[in-house]
Amino acid sequence: MRALVIDDSRAMRTILTKIMTGLDFEVEAVGDGAQALEAVQRGPRPDVCLVDWNMPVMNGLDFIVEVRKNREWRDITLMMVTTEAEQANIVRALAAGAHEYVIKPFTSDIIESKLAMLGLL
Repeated sequence: MRALVIDDSRAMRTILTKIMTGLDFEVEAVGDGAQALEAVQRGPRPDVCLVDWNMPVMNGLDFIVEVRKNREWRDITLMMVTTEAEQANIVRALAAGAHEYVIKPFTSDIIESKLAMLGLL
């Protein structure tokens, strides 16, 4: 299984990469939504993307909207991992096509349980 970690924080990319590698995912990590779109286009296609909301160049919500526009990418699981905790933002992300929503700070157990619930473990 392949995971794409999308976060402008180097520390958060490192944390999520460590968690996902520990769950036997091959991981690529990028710093914004535009880089993530390039990674998805370039391939190999990820099974899951862990997406931060607030990033420069292209934010996470815009990335999700762009991925969902492409029929060939509909099978990619999208999980927001963000500090955005307002109910309205959670609804916006899920309506745009995110499958799950994790609010920072989180534990590795939370990530693992969300992935299991999504059928990725």
